[in-house]
Order: sequence, then C-alpha cells, then structure tokens
Amino acid sequence: METLSRNFAGLDRQFAPLGVGTWAWGDSATWGMGSYDSSLTEATIAEAWQASLDAGIALFDTAEVYGKGESERIIGRLLAAEPARRSSVVLATKFMPSPWKLNVRGALRDALAASIDRLGVDCVDLYQIHGPISLRSHNALADALAAIVADGLASAVGVSNYSVKEMTSMHGALSARGLPLASNQVEYSMLRRRPETTGLLEACGRLGVVLLAYSPIGQGRLTGKYSATNPPQGRRSFSDHPMEQIATVITELRRIGEANGGRTPSQVALRWLIDKGAVPIPGAKNAAQATENAGALGWTLSGDDLAALDQVSLVGTRTLQGRVWQHG
Repeated sequence: METLSRNFAGLDRQFAPLGVGTWAWGDSATWGMGSYDSSLTEATIAEAWQASLDAGIALFDTAEVYGKGESERIIGRLLAAEPARRSSVVLATKFMPSPWKLNVRGALRDALAASIDRLGVDCVDLYQIHGPISLRSHNALADALAAIVADGLASAVGVSNYSVKEMTSMHGALSARGLPLASNQVEYSMLRRRPETTGLLEACGRLGVVLLAYSPIGQGRLTGKYSATNPPQGRRSFSDHPMEQIATVITELRRIGEANGGRTPSQVALRWLIDKGAVPIPGAKNAAQATENAGALGWTLSGDDLAALDQVSLVGTRTLQGRVWQHG
C-alpha cells in the first residue's frame, strides 16, 4: 500500500500521490485524425478509468478546453454509469482565463457551471485557473474563485502554469479572502526540472500548495519504448527532447528499476516525482497504461537512487528548461 497521501487545502479528503491527466480523452486529434494512438476509444478509456480506480488512484484532471468539453463529457458518462464512484473520485477541472474575458467573475462562474453540467455532478473538488493569461488582477481572480467556493460549486481552488511570483501573489490574494491556494499544475519531469531550478517546488512546499506534474514521463519519452531511430510520433512535440540525449536517462531508469523489484522506466520516473513531493498526472488511454502508471505506488526510492537520477536527468537537458505550456 502507498504510505504517502495528499490532500488539497480546502478539500477534506486524502488521495494517493498519483492521478490521471485526461487531456487525450477528449482531444479530437487522438480519435483517428492524425493520431499517434488510433486505438483510443471510449471503451479503452472506460477500461483505463476502471483500472485506475481499482489501483487506488482517485484524482482525475480535466479542463473545459480538452476536446472542447469532450473530456469532461466522457468523465460524466463514466460517473453516470456508476454513480456510487463519485464519493471516491477527486474531480479537478480548469477555467481558461482568456484575455477577452474581462468580466472574469461572471465568465468563471458560467464556465464552471458548464463544466459541472458536462461532468454531471453538483460541484467539483478542485477548480483551477488554466494559465496566467488573464488581463484581470489576481485580486479579481481571487474574488471570482472565492465566490464559487462560497456557493458550494468547488471545494478547493488552484492555478496552472504559474511562476513562483505569480503563485505567491495569487496565494496572498486568496489568503486575504480566507481561502487557501490548493495547487499549481506545471510541466515537471526528469526532462524538465524547471520547478526545481526556479524554486517553484520549494515554494509550493512552503505555502502548502500541491504541485501537480503534467507530462511527467515526457509524453512517453521516459517509457523506454522510443529511441533516436524510433521517436514518438504525431503531436508529442511541445516538449521536444532529443532522443539521443534521453538514452542515458533511460539506461539509469532501467538500472534502478531492476534493483527495485523490476520496476519499469516510467514507474521509476513517476516515483522520482512522487518522492520529490509532486503529484504526477500521467495520461492513461487503456487499462494497460493505467496499470503501468499505478506501479509507481507502494514503494519508494532510496536517497542514493534519487541522487543518481538527479544527476543523470541533467545530462543533455540543461537547455530544455524554457517556459512552455499547452496542455496542463
């Protein structure tokens, strides 16, 4: 059993330090239109959902923009088929604060109401600002978030893709309204350690903010399935890491995985994030992938293992620390 657990400030529920990112569940590009995984269907998604829950994984992260709401609708259909699951699921979704949404309080409430309708629930467990792109102040955003919590539409609130400065400012704005900042969702993996190098990870720990790590296995690059001669296909390019440089990382992941009960490279990469204090949210498009992800739970890396992985993760990746975000 997993000895660690997490909770979002404002949500009175513990959950395993691993979730599921559902961007691909609703993205039309993954449904046979230039897809890198044409086998994805709603049936395979249902199998991933079931396997994740059976493994004790409760957190599912989505957003209004994922497939223009289709990811949320799929989760809604899964919950409707088994409504008793709702109490064991932690639902997180996001509001896209586009610059033209100047009436942010009304826009956020309307967006959340639409998300709740697609999900088929009364409220969400975590509602996140999708990125630091609003023209409105953090005080205005905090007012909007405080209002939806006060009305019982969300239990906890968070942000995504916020820098240390932005997160600290939002934390202060929410604190002034008696509301904690629960999370900050950013790209974080052995191939992108910017949350460490900028001090974001440390700041999250200090402020009691859960760091949710998207693209935690580098969009498949840390699974060991790809190489310089067999690179990932399709749209897996926004975190474009040269496979020649990643080979050294994969070799060390394999070595440490074999020494820890035959764990796979991706399980070691996910465990590295968990032991750093983050909650990774890898994708899972079928039962096999969900089961593979769950293998990151129930064990831990030694200090020597963490140090070895820290060292090799910097090989060839020092220039890959730029601020890029699309899908978190």
